[in-house]
Amino acid sequence: MGLGRGYSRQDCSLAHALEALGERWTLLVLRDCFYGVRQFKDFQAHLDIPRAVLADRLKTLTARGALERREHSNGVHYLLTEQGMELWPAIFSLAQWGERWLSPHGSRRVFSHADCDTDLEATGHCPTCGAFPGPGELLVREGPGADPTLRDDRVSAALRRGPHRLLTNPFPEPDYAGTAGV
Repeated sequence: MGLGRGYSRQDCSLAHALEALGERWTLLVLRDCFYGVRQFKDFQAHLDIPRAVLADRLKTLTARGALERREHSNGVHYLLTEQGMELWPAIFSLAQWGERWLSPHGSRRVFSHADCDTDLEATGHCPTCGAFPGPGELLVREGPGADPTLRDDRVSAALRRGPHRLLTNPFPEPDYAGTAGV
């Protein structure tokens, strides 16, 4: 019996979530949205993803309601919706699993609670205040396992500059609201 194309006969919400989000590159596009990436050219440069594949992933994520496509004076921006924001715990958990099991030289990215200036535990818990802060309350910086020689695109360069607040535009250009970097 051949491998099926979908999970429509699975009575399982995980299977249906994989149907929506399980294609290659999709979670990395979402991760970059949390980093504040908004424009097609930046997704493409940071991910080294073929244009047609990226266009398909952005179209699918927009159609499914995880992203919103907005026209802006400097091009189209893709922004996380409420539905997309709810994917943060899953993306964070997968990244932490990768840090633990696939990063022999230490964490590649370190997330900290901005209000407490404290690094999060692998569970997303802030040991200082006891909260599980959302992505808008987090800073990300390179960890000891990062290899800065791997990437030279402007997203990678912006993330290397130091702590970066998630969901904020990593570039000094005005964004859709007319506020630089927000």
